[in-house]
Amino acid sequence: MSAVEQRAVAARWDGGMRAVVRAGPFDIIVDEPESAGGTNLGPQPTDLLLASIASCFTLALVYAAGKAGLELTGLRVRAVGTYQGMRFTRIDVSITSELPSEAVEPLIPVAERVCYVTNTLRRLPQLRVEVVPAGAP
Repeated sequence: MSAVEQRAVAARWDGGMRAVVRAGPFDIIVDEPESAGGTNLGPQPTDLLLASIASCFTLALVYAAGKAGLELTGLRVRAVGTYQGMRFTRIDVSITSELPSEAVEPLIPVAERVCYVTNTLRRLPQLRVEVVPAGAP
């Protein structure tokens, strides 16, 4: 059994439909498009979810390729979410590389095994929401 670890980010409201998320030493502006009451100064939360999938799977593929002694030149990973109501009902991930697909396809199972984000979505975590008093850690 692996050790329990935690990661945390914190968001603060920045007016309108905008939030600033602190992730490690980085600030990420999250906003809604003007059509949804935002100012379009940053990606939407759902875009960040798709970005997390695409970036994590990209790095997982690079890891798998390294283990196989390959370099994935021209690697691009695209995540497309299909909305139905207030959620994605489907997310498609597509991979493009300058290597032939016969060289890339065997890397997918390894990448699927080590990609934290897609593993989390496949085995949904327990989600708990609570209110804590201001000033609490």
